[in-house]
Amino acid sequence: MTRLPILMYHNVSNDEKNCSGLTIAAAKLEQQFRYLAENNYSSFHLSELENKNQVAKKSIVITFDDVTENQLLYAVPLLEKYNLKATFFIPFAYVGKSDEWNKGSEKIMNFEQLRNLPDTIELGLHSYSHKKYATLSEAEINADFEKCYKSIEENNLKVYSAVAYPYGDYPKNEPGKSKFKTVLSRNDIKMGLRIGNKINKFPFKNPFEIMRIDIKGEDSLLKFKLKLRFGKLKLF
Repeated sequence: MTRLPILMYHNVSNDEKNCSGLTIAAAKLEQQFRYLAENNYSSFHLSELENKNQVAKKSIVITFDDVTENQLLYAVPLLEKYNLKATFFIPFAYVGKSDEWNKGSEKIMNFEQLRNLPDTIELGLHSYSHKKYATLSEAEINADFEKCYKSIEENNLKVYSAVAYPYGDYPKNEPGKSKFKTVLSRNDIKMGLRIGNKINKFPFKNPFEIMRIDIKGEDSLLKFKLKLRFGKLKLF
């Protein structure tokens, strides 16, 4: 089995002085992408992993949640510049609006922008209403997925059947956990991504508990390198 880090990003800003938490400076993001490119990391879309049994030692998956317009403005050109692939996860109820589950200060891409993203970007699901799955009933989760798929069909989007859990949240205790995985399977979901902040082993032992490493806006390049190698360390 091979180590496979999956990086999780959110907002990107050109204002270096006010970047922390979920917002990373574009200059810092470029440092990180340049490091990956110069050190010969191979990036993958999640869909490419579905039928693979192994990947090379220096493999990586890059993900962005929420499809904000700042990602289109800053992250997409950098991904193209450094020939890196990424998966962007869509909260469908907010397409063309703003991140109303948060402060409502970040614009979300519209459907035309999503359709016109370059081939370096793969789309995935980030639920419909951006609510915590652990707080929803089975019927509510099914309804949420139904709305996602209806939105995909009506707006002619190509979306891979992977879901990034909003807030990294999902039922973690039995019997809720098993029931949730059954709901995912019945809705044709092939991969589910939590946070976890650890390095995955590939092939994935549990495709509905794939872990991502949370890259913060305040992370230095050294901390990024350490996260890439070890995941989240306690000293962080």
